[in-house]
Amino acid sequence: MSLRAYQQAATRAENPREMEYRLFGQVTRALMDASQAPVDDIATRIDALDWNRKVWSALATDCALPENQLPIQMRASIISLSLWVGRHSSAVMRKEETFEPLIEINRMIMQGLSGRPEAA
Repeated sequence: MSLRAYQQAATRAENPREMEYRLFGQVTRALMDASQAPVDDIATRIDALDWNRKVWSALATDCALPENQLPIQMRASIISLSLWVGRHSSAVMRKEETFEPLIEINRMIMQGLSGRPEAA
């Protein structure tokens, strides 16, 4: 079985919540790896921060759609978090902040997606 066939089968077997959990797990792992990378490894840092920012931007865009069925307060919170992630990511790149708050936010989201406090 090819990798593509496996990925398609895995995608079909997951519900949207599980897919979001898996995505957050992958991007959070990238942030963790980037936080441990040498300071001069700019590519690793940029790639992880950019990927995380794109994930959050996609969530914010989805929450801004009128057909989104999440409660309005939750949608507003996700959009606010997305804006914060963008600002904090820029500060991390300027070496004014650390990766840890980004990792912790993602872990909290993973906990919510799993429904189990110890999941992330």
